[in-house]
Amino acid sequence: MQERIIAFGILSIPVIFLSWRSLSNIRNHGFYRFFSWECILWLAVNNYKYWFMQPFKINQLISWLFLIYSLYLIIFGVMMMRRHGKSQTSREDNSLYTFEKTTALIESGIFRYIRHPLYASLLFLSWGIFLKNTNLLLLAVTLASSIFLFITAKFEEKEDSAFFGNEYREYMKRTKMFIPFVL
Repeated sequence: MQERIIAFGILSIPVIFLSWRSLSNIRNHGFYRFFSWECILWLAVNNYKYWFMQPFKINQLISWLFLIYSLYLIIFGVMMMRRHGKSQTSREDNSLYTFEKTTALIESGIFRYIRHPLYASLLFLSWGIFLKNTNLLLLAVTLASSIFLFITAKFEEKEDSAFFGNEYREYMKRTKMFIPFVL
């Protein structure tokens, strides 16, 4: 247990570094994303030993499906944001990463179906890691990560509504938050 806590502490340093600008503002989506990242990190530190154990067990197979889908979402979500988001470093929000400073609403590709593919990626990553080795404590951490991601998305939607206006609110009516046609 002690080695997991030490590993978690060491691996938290880059997460804190990446989130530093958001941690001072509780009304910023990055504040809540940080806590989801920390939950995912805790899951990874606790379950890394189980990634390849009993590879044909049902929970392992579902886990790999979630992890592969998570990878798909992050790759194509970032590609779409870079290709069509028209990022502008002049967009005034210091808490956003450069690729997040989009000035064009993206409604094609994966964004045609879900508004938050990067957060959906983290959601599937959380549940994929959890399924490697399930227990009640890790279930609580996975649920906490999911709740933080939901809150993150809600705060980002407020930010996007303020920036893009009615165009974004109409987009919200046509798309789901995380899972195409479902949620």
